[in-house]
Amino acid sequence: MSRFVRASKYRHVYGQGAKKELCIDNIKLSNNAWDTNLIAASGSYISVNWNASGGGAFAILPLPSPFTAHDLPSKLPDVIPLARGHTAAVLDTDWSPHDDALVASSGDDGQILLWKVESGVFDGWGADKWVPRDFDPVMRISASSRKAGQIVFHPTAKHVIAGATGDHVVKLFDLGAPEEPQRVLGGHSDAIQSIAFDFSGNLLATTCRDRKLRLFDARTAGDAVRVSDGHGGIKGARVVWMGNQDRLATTGFSKMSDRQVGLWEAGELRNIKMTTIDQSSGVLMPFYSDNNILFVAGKGDGNIRYYEYEHDALHSLSEYQSSAPQRGMCFLPRRALNVSECEIARAYKVAGSAIEPIAFVVPRKSDAFQSDIYPPALSSEPALSAGEFFSGKSVEPKLVSLESGAISSSHMSSVSAPTLSKTLSSSSVSSPVVAKPSVTKTNSAPALEPVKKIYTEPSPEPTPSKTPEPMTVSPIGGESETRGENDRLAAELRDARAQIRNLELQVESLKTNAQKAKALLN
Repeated sequence: MSRFVRASKYRHVYGQGAKKELCIDNIKLSNNAWDTNLIAASGSYISVNWNASGGGAFAILPLPSPFTAHDLPSKLPDVIPLARGHTAAVLDTDWSPHDDALVASSGDDGQILLWKVESGVFDGWGADKWVPRDFDPVMRISASSRKAGQIVFHPTAKHVIAGATGDHVVKLFDLGAPEEPQRVLGGHSDAIQSIAFDFSGNLLATTCRDRKLRLFDARTAGDAVRVSDGHGGIKGARVVWMGNQDRLATTGFSKMSDRQVGLWEAGELRNIKMTTIDQSSGVLMPFYSDNNILFVAGKGDGNIRYYEYEHDALHSLSEYQSSAPQRGMCFLPRRALNVSECEIARAYKVAGSAIEPIAFVVPRKSDAFQSDIYPPALSSEPALSAGEFFSGKSVEPKLVSLESGAISSSHMSSVSAPTLSKTLSSSSVSSPVVAKPSVTKTNSAPALEPVKKIYTEPSPEPTPSKTPEPMTVSPIGGESETRGENDRLAAELRDARAQIRNLELQVESLKTNAQKAKALLN
């Protein structure tokens, strides 16, 4: 056994459950067997799949905090306003990352509905002569003649949503023109179990009941550009991207029904490591924080495990334990965390008939802002429009400082279509097929210029006119400057590799479409 302890800022992170008066009780959770998280959160509200008669419904509630009291009674009235509009059970909900008051729902009726929460809607809840008024949808999308399962908003493009349907495809819709899907991603031979966009929204990963892990270029329609064997069991596999790194984490079951966590390299969709957790039967739900921490919660478990990702390995940090088993869970967007309490993540756990907020806190003595544990978070400001995304433009999401609230723009630029066309011509793709408008619109990718930049150390400030000492810079300062320069160069190299991977995926996607078109012409 090693006598050295791995250094980590998050070694002593602990989970802090909210007091009973800060929870929300009398929740009537849906009994539908569809495998989703059952709850979702924005920076202001939460949505919960509700057990309602006469069609499907879900509840929209103000966001409870584990530190301060909320405006609602801790025990909800028996009759509350619900979001009714589906003719069958609601299967999933998701909040827009660019509008805390916009939520989408999918149902067993094949519909995707959009809902807008107006300010003041919760005024007077539970008061005398209070009459509940249900929410009305602002948009209906006919996603499938069968069911519409998992849904997720695009992380960078405003008003773009992806939904997995019972036709075993993923459809991407522009909410400005929702009549037809803009992209259809196929190739699945069974039910889709989870979908996830990468950091920039260019790639989309799926897990499927056919035990395959697939990677799609979300800007082009068609089959997957990468396919790999996933977990050996068919039950409840999930996938999540690990921030802005080219890594994915999956949870699932082995052939012997062991619960597993897998780590994957996105370029070749190669498995790096598969770790066995235990032999329980509950589906594992993975959540990733930009602090490089992976949270894993099991349905039917009372605990939440969390791991720190470093150097292609997941190091166990600790475990939040509770006697109340969870049926569903979600995490709060990082931009809405309470930084004054050193809260680095917050989970909302549905257990029994209650919603319990759980804060994950780094113990610090100082009351000052702890910049080392708060990297910039995803901003609510979109980086591009739906039209720009579907025309092939590619940018990273905008980030917001949790200290000052300043928003930083993307540092990546997009490559024009002619540049990528030259690359395709050297790859022996026939020009008549590649020149089709439906293909060339998506020929964009980030430029590779940052790799060629050379870091220039800023010139030092002039010192007062005194006799200088032989050595004015301490070795520690020099080491820190060198370390900072190495970190910057490593970040530029990581970005360049991600850009190269995007180019390779686009080339392969266009090759596949060219071969299909050639076969049709023949």
